[in-house]
Amino acid sequence: MINSMKPVFKNLSADELSLFKKLSTPKKIQDFLDTIAVNHEPDGDTCKSPRRVLRERSAHCIEASMLAAAILYFHGATPLLMDLQAAKDDFDHVVALFKSGNRLGAITKSNHSTLRWREPIFISPRELAMSYFHEYFMDNGKRTLRAFSKPFDLSRYDNDNWITDEENLWHIPIDLDESPHTKILTPSQIRALRLADPIEIETNTVIEWKDGKRVI
Repeated sequence: MINSMKPVFKNLSADELSLFKKLSTPKKIQDFLDTIAVNHEPDGDTCKSPRRVLRERSAHCIEASMLAAAILYFHGATPLLMDLQAAKDDFDHVVALFKSGNRLGAITKSNHSTLRWREPIFISPRELAMSYFHEYFMDNGKRTLRAFSKPFDLSRYDNDNWITDEENLWHIPIDLDESPHTKILTPSQIRALRLADPIEIETNTVIEWKDGKRVI
């Protein structure tokens, strides 16, 4: 069932509605997100609503994933995020989940080559989260993925105008971070992790966007 008549969508402009209708599949949503610049937050930290992402044409991972979830919601899906929680010296990553049949895929945005789209081939949130494990490392080669959240339903914020709010949506990443997470490693496994190879580290230095302009 299409959710386009839900009250949460009533404030969308004609142009926003037209775009939401056009982006009718996960592939189309991801292709659109790939045309938007990475938000390097030059004026300070942000957590922009889908409306602001569309207007400003830039997003980091949670902003892009919330836009993806909103469009999926418009087309009848549940708007789900998943938080990939890193070690304290690295950054978390957020993806929007979607289903194809009984399999899960992910839509997201990253400035690097690895923490990106996932085809809908995964049988569980854990299996999908683990597909990011080996590529989730820092410049020194330390692998840092430590936990993943349960699917996090954004429809709980329908009364808060989350799709078109002009203010930063700080409550959403806070709630997501505090939501139930599943650890993926024991302390002994963490101690035994091998560093990424130099060639892996070199590959991860390739970026897609710099200063609002596409590099590749």
